[in-house]
Amino acid sequence: MFRVRNKAIRTVLRWQLLATTALAGLSAYWAGVHGALSAALGGAVSIASALVFAFVTSRSKNKTVEGTLVTALKAEGVKVGIVVVLLWVVFATYKDVVALAFIGAFIATVLISSMAFFVRD
Repeated sequence: MFRVRNKAIRTVLRWQLLATTALAGLSAYWAGVHGALSAALGGAVSIASALVFAFVTSRSKNKTVEGTLVTALKAEGVKVGIVVVLLWVVFATYKDVVALAFIGAFIATVLISSMAFFVRD
């Protein structure tokens, strides 16, 4: 079973989940059920990509600076690929998507993921 061991990534995933929940609630008030689901999907895209990033980096046993950099770049590439595919899947399959709620939640959670740098061990 995969478990996120890094405290910074766990903390950021928790923040992303809280932000997604709050934005889904606001979107439900603003745009109804489709707004809430759209916001939840937007946050889920970002959370899924963060989990994939954590999984790829956890599989690495590199001890060198070069190896760590290659792993980070590979994980970021996989993360971007997952984001592109999931964004396309949502827009292609969910006809009642509320674009503002979906993209807003996605952007908010992506910005939160960049806060991992500020989390102390």
